[in-house]
Amino acid sequence: MGKLHHSQITLTVALDENRVPEKLTWSAEDGGIREEEAKAMLLSVWDSKQKESLKIDLWTKDMPVDEMKIFFHQTLVALSDTFMKATQDEKMTASMKEFCSYFAEKLELQ
Repeated sequence: MGKLHHSQITLTVALDENRVPEKLTWSAEDGGIREEEAKAMLLSVWDSKQKESLKIDLWTKDMPVDEMKIFFHQTLVALSDTFMKATQDEKMTASMKEFCSYFAEKLELQ
């Protein structure tokens, strides 16, 4: 087995006096991203020992609600695409996409 290459993704959260996120930045040097500002982030990791997902959901206090709705919609669409790539389950992917359309319609995003 050859030598493994390690890549690092860094998330930095600046908190106010009440520990509420004021600023989020992230870096992924292999991707050419350095201290890029973000208003929200959702991170999920799989714990295979416990068979559960662990998550971190953060957004800055100045993240507009209308942008949060768009962010969630785009995240759901991306999760549908990722689900398809990971499972090749076309039937469930179609159901997920239908829900994404319903979600966008109910929030009047389209």
